[in-house]
Amino acid sequence: MTKEIRFCRSVDQAPSLPGAYVIAIELAETVMVTLCGRAPIDLPAGRYLYCGSAKGPGGLKARLSRHFRRGKSVRWHIDQLTERGSVVASWISPGGDECELVRRFSQLPIPLPGFGSSDCATCRSHLLHWSNGTALPLLNAGVSARIPARQQGTRSKER
Repeated sequence: MTKEIRFCRSVDQAPSLPGAYVIAIELAETVMVTLCGRAPIDLPAGRYLYCGSAKGPGGLKARLSRHFRRGKSVRWHIDQLTERGSVVASWISPGGDECELVRRFSQLPIPLPGFGSSDCATCRSHLLHWSNGTALPLLNAGVSARIPARQQGTRSKER
């Protein structure tokens, strides 16, 4: 069963409940990404969507807070991108499933197989390439998938 997905204007709007989320990340330049057991791969500049889950303490609020924060230790694949790019938007699905979110975006290309999905038996990747201007039916509520000008609660590039 598909859970509701809603745009999250700021981390403060995210509940401390378990669920799934999508973050949009913009890379201004190529980022070298390392996945365990593989040679480093260059991920080109552009816009990407990452689908993840938040099942631990603090739920969605804690996980999104981590993604928006700079200076964290690199623990997960996505940390390599959130530390070098800009998280520009987020959507949440309380009680949702990250693999269901990936299926919703099946029309998008997979830039790096295995990214964020090393423990997933069904998804080739939890990272998707979102070309500029590509409209997506992200939300049932009808919020535009095109990222508006800087959203409240998002972080600008810090260099």
